[in-house]
Amino acid sequence: MKIALIGASGNAGSRILKELSDRGHAITAIARGPARIASLPGVVSMAADINDTAGLTDAIAGHDVVVSALRFAQTDAPALIAAVKAARPERYLVVGGAGSLEVGPGMRLVDTPDFPDAYKPEALGGVAFLDLLRAEPELDWTFLSPSAAFVPGERTGRFRLGGDELLVGDEGSSISFEDFAVALADEIEAPAHRRQRFTVGY
Repeated sequence: MKIALIGASGNAGSRILKELSDRGHAITAIARGPARIASLPGVVSMAADINDTAGLTDAIAGHDVVVSALRFAQTDAPALIAAVKAARPERYLVVGGAGSLEVGPGMRLVDTPDFPDAYKPEALGGVAFLDLLRAEPELDWTFLSPSAAFVPGERTGRFRLGGDELLVGDEGSSISFEDFAVALADEIEAPAHRRQRFTVGY
């Protein structure tokens, strides 16, 4: 499968890149600074500015799947979505955030009293991005939200999937970047959440 990965040098993006490479996919790894992108089998690195809609469209055109792993607070969501639509991939997958997940009836994680103020711009950016996708009539999109703690760890391949509710296990709500990448790659290879948000956690 030919996959364009935007944000391939970040914490989540770099793990997704390795997982997709290990599975034998052909990946165009896109970042503002491509020198930070790992050299892996099947990977071609490319520089692109996500704020240059035309340039980004050209970079991701011709791919079966586009994945974006970007900070929402630093992303022009309408412009990014416009670029993806113009490129016309079969599917668009987004590394989401946990802030929009529900922790109770009508209560999102970002709305809870203890949610750190420092993380609110990013969380609310993720909320807005998901709202845009849900109102988008053309894209075949999937938004994968991590658990509350999204951290470096191990690739175990053992995790749970959920819908719009925050997953909480015996040790809280968490998922490693590595296992998140497994869940995302699984969804690419065997679509089960078209035009949906889902979540992954232990």
